[in-house]
Amino acid sequence: MPIITLTNISKTYPMGKVSVEALKGISLEISRGDFVAVAGPSGSGKTTIMNIIGLIDKPTDGKVIIGDKDVSVLSRNGLTKLRHEKLGIIFQSFNLLPVLNVFENVEFPLLIGKDRTPRKERREWVSYLLDEVGLSDRKFHKPSELSGGQQQRVAVARALAARPDVVIADEPTANLDSETGEQILELMKTINREQHTTFIFSTHDERIREMSDHVVFLKDGSIVSELKAKKGVTV
Repeated sequence: MPIITLTNISKTYPMGKVSVEALKGISLEISRGDFVAVAGPSGSGKTTIMNIIGLIDKPTDGKVIIGDKDVSVLSRNGLTKLRHEKLGIIFQSFNLLPVLNVFENVEFPLLIGKDRTPRKERREWVSYLLDEVGLSDRKFHKPSELSGGQQQRVAVARALAARPDVVIADEPTANLDSETGEQILELMKTINREQHTTFIFSTHDERIREMSDHVVFLKDGSIVSELKAKKGVTV
């Protein structure tokens, strides 16, 4: 059973007296444990499809299934609950909480919701993630004291903190130097293999496409091809 199913998804944005069709009847299945790259030129619909999967935006038409839930029938609270329980999101703008330090920002997702992680386990996991993204020596710094690349690494660690079923990342290596980008991608691939976490990337980064086992190519709001490396077929 796919962990995410999109069926005939369309998205139209009003632009004054005209409408812009960002997505045109897209259908897509993503399996649990997939490492997915959504590729295509600027304006192809990559960010729109990521926002719809991440429950940040709603389609104009079509159906979105996450796990076994049809998101169109969920209330706002239901969408928030599903997002918290199933999804980790890495934003291009980071969206870190300015009043919290690095450790607290990464720990925050573990402090909300009903199923709270025990304090010792929680702190060990956060420390592990900060070590993996190379920020152990910055854990008491506020976001304003970090470079853009360091803030991106905090955002990556925070998205992984709650061990989500699906991690959605919009250009996750865009603000990182090549060495740090490689380390972050290897961390994600390790978590993908060991915990069967599904990763979905919107990216121009060739490294991510090469590491992915499922690549979706978009152009002008439509899927023009898919490459599923595990099966070695293009559809």
